[in-house]
Amino acid sequence: MTLFKTMLRTAAASAVLAGMSGTAFAQEVTLRMHQFLPAQANVPKLVLEKWAKDVEEDSGDRIDVQHYPSMQLGGKPPELIDQAIDGVADVVWTVAGYSPGRFPQAEVFELPFMMSNAEDTSRAYWEYAEKNMFDSDYKDFKVLGVWVHGPGLIHSAEPVTSLEDMNGKKLRGPTRIITQMLGDLGATPVGMPVPAIPEALSKGVIDGAVIPWEVTAMLKIPEMVHNHTTFGDEALYTTAFIFAMNKDKYEALPDDLKAVIDENSGADFSAFAGKTQAASDQPGYEAAKEMGNNIITLPPEEVARWKEAAQPTIEQWIANMDSKGFDGQAVFDEAKGLIEKHSAE
Repeated sequence: MTLFKTMLRTAAASAVLAGMSGTAFAQEVTLRMHQFLPAQANVPKLVLEKWAKDVEEDSGDRIDVQHYPSMQLGGKPPELIDQAIDGVADVVWTVAGYSPGRFPQAEVFELPFMMSNAEDTSRAYWEYAEKNMFDSDYKDFKVLGVWVHGPGLIHSAEPVTSLEDMNGKKLRGPTRIITQMLGDLGATPVGMPVPAIPEALSKGVIDGAVIPWEVTAMLKIPEMVHNHTTFGDEALYTTAFIFAMNKDKYEALPDDLKAVIDENSGADFSAFAGKTQAASDQPGYEAAKEMGNNIITLPPEEVARWKEAAQPTIEQWIANMDSKGFDGQAVFDEAKGLIEKHSAE
C-alpha cells in the first residue's frame, strides 16, 4: 500500500470516527435527580440509585444520572414537584401530599387502614393513576413511578396503648389526610416534611411522629423517643409518593433512550419500590428492639376502636372529593378494589 493510500484511509477513518463521536455526543444526556432525603437513606440508596444505575447501564452510558440528595439543588421538599415541571430538576422523588389538595385522587391510598401491603398497594396506585390521573392530576410531568411505604406507626415520648392516649399529643403527620386523621383520633396534628422531625422532637415542638420503621434509623428516632405503637396486621396509614420527570426533557430524548426510561419505570418498578421500602422496615424495628425501646402492639379489639374513630377522615375526604367534582365514593371503591385485586394475585 502506498503512503498516499494509507493517508487517505487514515483520513477517512478519522472522518468516520469524528462523525460517530459527534453523533454519540449529541445523544448523551444528563439527568439531575433531586430529592429530600440523605443519600444513605433507604429509598435513595436502594430504589433511586438502582433506577439511576439501571438507566445508565441500559443506555450504554449515554444517559448520566446525577443524584442530588437532601435538597442540594435548593428549595424545600414541597417545591420538588414544581421543580420537575419547571425544569429546575430533571427527575424528582417527592410526597404527593407535600402539595396539600393538589393531587386529591392520590390521597385515597393514604386513608386510614386502607392499604394491605406496600407492594400490592403500589401496584394498585399505579393502575389507578395510569387510568385516572396521568391526563389530569399528573399531566404536567412524566410519571416514572408511584408507590407507598410500609405500614405507618406512632413513635412517641409517652406510650400510646389506647385511643385515649392520643388526646392532646402533638404528633407530626406528613400530609393533609394524615394530619386530619391524627386530629380525628384525638391528637394535635403538626404537619411537616420528614427531614424536620428530629429538630422538632429535640425542641419539644412535637411529642412524637407517625412514620414507617424504615426511616427511623436515619432520623435517629429510637434514640429520641422510646415508644412505638403498631397495629398488628393492620396499617394505620401510608404515604403516596411520586417519581417524576420533566416532560420536555423526556420528549427531547431519542426514541431508544425514551425506551430505556420506560423500561425502567412503570408498574413493576413501582411495585419494586414499595416492596423494597417496606422490606427496610425490619432493620428499623430490630434496632429499636435492641435498644430496649417499648414496642406496643395494639390488640384487634383496640384496633377496631381506632378504625371507628378514623371513619370521619374517610367520610370527610369523600365529601371533599364530591365538592371538587369527583364521585368520592366511586374513587374510594375503585382504589379499594384495586388493592384487593392485587393482594389476591
